[in-house]
Amino acid sequence: MADKLGRYRGKRDPRRTPEPVPELAPEGGGDDTFVVQEHHARALHWDLRLERDGVLVSWAVPKGLPADPRTNHLAVHTEDHPMEYASFEGEIPQGEYGGGTMTIWDHGTYVTEKWTDREVKVVLSGERVSGRYVLFHTKGRNWMIHRMDPPAAGWEPPPSPLAAMRPVTRTRLPRDQGAHAYEFAWPGRRAFAYVSGGRLTLRSGADDITAGHRWLRSLGGELGSRAVVLDGEIVTLQGGELYVCYDLVYDDGRSLLGEPWSRRRNSLEALAVNGPRWQTAPVWRSGPQDVRRAAREQGLPGVVAKRLDSRYEPGAESAAWVYVPS
Repeated sequence: MADKLGRYRGKRDPRRTPEPVPELAPEGGGDDTFVVQEHHARALHWDLRLERDGVLVSWAVPKGLPADPRTNHLAVHTEDHPMEYASFEGEIPQGEYGGGTMTIWDHGTYVTEKWTDREVKVVLSGERVSGRYVLFHTKGRNWMIHRMDPPAAGWEPPPSPLAAMRPVTRTRLPRDQGAHAYEFAWPGRRAFAYVSGGRLTLRSGADDITAGHRWLRSLGGELGSRAVVLDGEIVTLQGGELYVCYDLVYDDGRSLLGEPWSRRRNSLEALAVNGPRWQTAPVWRSGPQDVRRAAREQGLPGVVAKRLDSRYEPGAESAAWVYVPS
């Protein structure tokens, strides 16, 4: 019998990697274990592994398993892995094959509906992903993965390209100060960051401006499998460009457009979007005159007062947001 793990062993040196490298030939099991591992290697991807005849048959899925049956994702067939890999998490040293951080994203059991050299149909039962999926061969090592079930209950697709909500301009701060929160007004270019499967698309109005801002691509990897749409601005500070985000309008299968600003802000802060080239805009719940003064001292255009209960109104100039020049 051919060594099913020959390719796997040939790519790894057990003296240099913490990955399991068993010497014994695999034995058949229940053929019902699956694992999805999030792999921050040279390029972020997810590894889907299905137990079959004593090994984990594996595919690298660059954008993760699709939640929407209308969207197929690429799945690259890789070498079989040992069953011990189903519980592996750790840091594969840089310079080694697959160097980077490996964590378990989901695991569980599955039922086989069909298994051939060109098509694999399974029903996954995990903690984060459940449902019927089919993997089908296209060319070379490339396969595609398709969700056969409808989306999970309550799941919504990301919004189509949005027009930004805009504040009205006033010379004075709102009288009902306690009903508002206060942010700096930023002198930049308004842009929505669409993140899905670790990849980022940056849109300003109807324009896709991703190619001109490759410095922001790492934000997608930082968010991992989280699918979000952020609203913010590209600003130039101290000679460098920075993405300042101040709203979250979509979060992992749920539209937040109808949610009040206070709830969207809490969800945004929970994301902890702070990095070398991106940050969450600061906000104050009181002291608007002090915020306005600070904006003036820092050479910023002014402040924006946002009603705590305001929903997001795409494309609208809304009195729920008030811009007051500094």
